[in-house]
Amino acid sequence: MKLVMKLCLAGVFAWPCLPMAAQDADWWYRAKETSLDLFGTVSVGQEIINNISRRRVEDNGRLGLGAGVNHFFTRHLGFGGDAYTENTQHSFVDNTSGNFIVRFPFESVRLAPYAYGGAGYQFDPGRLWFGQAGGGLEFRFSKQVGIFADARYVFTDGTQNFGVGRLGLRLPF
Repeated sequence: MKLVMKLCLAGVFAWPCLPMAAQDADWWYRAKETSLDLFGTVSVGQEIINNISRRRVEDNGRLGLGAGVNHFFTRHLGFGGDAYTENTQHSFVDNTSGNFIVRFPFESVRLAPYAYGGAGYQFDPGRLWFGQAGGGLEFRFSKQVGIFADARYVFTDGTQNFGVGRLGLRLPF
């Protein structure tokens, strides 16, 4: 009898969630969503960040290419990993990192601002661990194709702190 009561109570509390679960398929930003990121980067040193100007970034920025994977276990919370290179003459991958991501989707305009933080490892120019925090914006053209732009501030122990900007294509599946 207790088991039947527990099942009935579980059904009563689960009932309001059913329309939301069915509606999840119609959302642009879904729970249990995985995506592939392909992006370009620009890195600038601490001195440039403190005195930012278009000319200083053009003269002192380092360009790169990278890829990443993200997984959202809810519509708002997920994690991701990425790697990029700025100089293929040394290590093929210069930086790798993992992040916890919080996004705030606006379904009506297919836009999702997000914030993230995490840690990583730098292989080139020096080998060291780092922490990072940043934020960005994603726009979806369709449920399978979007673009994103973000920026992060990287905290290091072994070298000067630096910033990284990314612009890329996001392919959710």
